[in-house]
Amino acid sequence: MIHRKQIAVISLVVVLMGLLLSMNIKGLVKPKEQRNVNGTVAGGPSAAASVSVESVSALAKPELTANFAKQVADLEEALSQAPGEKKIGLEKQLAQKWEDVNQPGPAAFYHEMVAVRENTYNAWLKTGDAFSNAQQNTQDTLIQPALGEKAINAYQKALELQPGSRDAKMGLGAAYVNGSANPMAGIQLLLAVVKEDPDNLKANKTLGLFSMRSGQFDKAVNRFKTVIRVKEDSESWFYLATSYENLGMKKDAIDAYEKSKVLAADPGLSKFVDKKVEELKK
Repeated sequence: MIHRKQIAVISLVVVLMGLLLSMNIKGLVKPKEQRNVNGTVAGGPSAAASVSVESVSALAKPELTANFAKQVADLEEALSQAPGEKKIGLEKQLAQKWEDVNQPGPAAFYHEMVAVRENTYNAWLKTGDAFSNAQQNTQDTLIQPALGEKAINAYQKALELQPGSRDAKMGLGAAYVNGSANPMAGIQLLLAVVKEDPDNLKANKTLGLFSMRSGQFDKAVNRFKTVIRVKEDSESWFYLATSYENLGMKKDAIDAYEKSKVLAADPGLSKFVDKKVEELKK
């Protein structure tokens, strides 16, 4: 299960990089489209209102084995019949079940149900992390805005309960950058986190990705160098390689791509990197 997730992540990296390099990197929002701070179209309905635990579960259930699908169905039935004080235990079980099969979308909604009942900092922080993870692991562009909006809401509630939380600030900053049309609000939060904790992995990686999207590849290089120094991974080496390539630093790009390939040990990425290295050597 873990290996399958790693392959999916690497495949997503390739897709994401293709999107980043093909988009107009100087503009993150279409000029004629006005949006509010939560990333929804101004004057329009909330994106989150159109997505529910039922809808994301329906999309995820075809991936389950028959045995696991029955376990989930039994828990769902029990939850629908349970009195209020008994629901939270079943909601926690369902969140865990969906996490066990690497389906963060349904898991996030059940974490949210728990957070509404408990209304604690830890519950809302976990919910924010769950929705952020779900947003990053879906390629459904209709669902992504809703998941991002819910992540923002959860982190805001966590900060209301614990205003000084670095983890909540970092999560909210990343959610604004990745899931709203107000990325600069997120950048300010992330810069504040990095000022307090210069080696913060998530903050540096998110700032690095934003630098790439905005065409500031020199800044991206510095961010990903920090990430790799603290804890290297194939994804960060891949982003570093792409940043070097866009700066015209071919040798550094080749070295970084090769390092990404070794750490990933994934045939799909290896084929992509080999082709990229061949192009850079010309």
